[in-house]
Amino acid sequence: MKIVKTQYFTFGDSGHEFRLESGEKIGPVVLAYETYGELNSCKNNAILIEHALSGDAHAAGFHQGDDRPGWWNDLIGPGKAFDTDKYFVICSNVLGGCSGSTGPASINPKTNKHYALDFPVVTIKDMVNAQKHLIDHLGIDKLLTVAGGSMGGMQALKWLVNYPDRIHSVIPIATALKHSPQQIAFNEVGRQAVMADPHWQDGNYYGGQHPDKGLAVARMIGHITYMSDASMLEKFGRLKTDKKEPFKFTADFQVEGYLRYRGENFVKRFDANSYLYITKALDKFDVLDGRTLQQLFHGIKTRVMVIAFKSDWLYPAYQSKEIVKACKLSGVEATFCEVDSTYGHDAFLLEIKEEAHLIKHFLDKVYHKCAQTIK
Repeated sequence: MKIVKTQYFTFGDSGHEFRLESGEKIGPVVLAYETYGELNSCKNNAILIEHALSGDAHAAGFHQGDDRPGWWNDLIGPGKAFDTDKYFVICSNVLGGCSGSTGPASINPKTNKHYALDFPVVTIKDMVNAQKHLIDHLGIDKLLTVAGGSMGGMQALKWLVNYPDRIHSVIPIATALKHSPQQIAFNEVGRQAVMADPHWQDGNYYGGQHPDKGLAVARMIGHITYMSDASMLEKFGRLKTDKKEPFKFTADFQVEGYLRYRGENFVKRFDANSYLYITKALDKFDVLDGRTLQQLFHGIKTRVMVIAFKSDWLYPAYQSKEIVKACKLSGVEATFCEVDSTYGHDAFLLEIKEEAHLIKHFLDKVYHKCAQTIK
């Protein structure tokens, strides 16, 4: 794929601030986004890709000077699952993020200082509502599909519930209707690791030393949950490192060194406060919002394909099956695919061949039906 550039959309100027689910207002709001492929004359080939916790708008292609492509490059591009010869693909960094979109590291126009913890609480609903402003700005009345894994799947589900008339289909992958106590627990341990770092300074670390140690530990904890016992055994076993450091608690095993590497690299590109805000949004997410499974998708005509992975213990398959059950009880046309993978939760980023086959076939059917409707 050719070199891509991140674009920026601003809305919510003074007097028209963006209202959040909490009732608070914020503005102006900037959303960083990238597009791949071309929007056709009927504007019926647009696909919105949703990123996970640590993702961003750079889903595919290369930035100038980069040697690594976007995070879902293997699925987005000419001839791939999200075929950019056929579809117009959009991906934006979420509200509250730290890769170009407005978040706690942004400058508060009222104070000319970083928002830090003055940044309001944001929810998955707020992220989706902000994306709707972007889709309106691009002149798209109805998306062909909204797809994403993990937190991206939650955003897809929120699109399904809040804006079913604006989408033809959704593809939630390795996700859930709401977080379980165990999922909340892992996120809380990560948040506590960040806030225990003496450099966190109640979120006011901008301009000084960032809480890198705490955020690195949070990432290490998270990364353990993204893998499976089988994938760790296959990747590392009990292999030792070659390093002979004069310290009793050095990283003797390769898995220890790998986790430290992941943590140290994460802090180079992610803001600690964004981590706190986004993980809290994940934990607060409950698409049911007091409704029963039968009521959840009642009256919705959107097509759904849910993908899960057998070794995913962070978002186990039973949670995906609950989404499918809600669809069936509500009369929504739904397909469920459970991929036999050993990669754990990371499978949604790694099981490219299986996902590509499923997604390509599903989108072909949705697009064909959409084209027939227009005729």
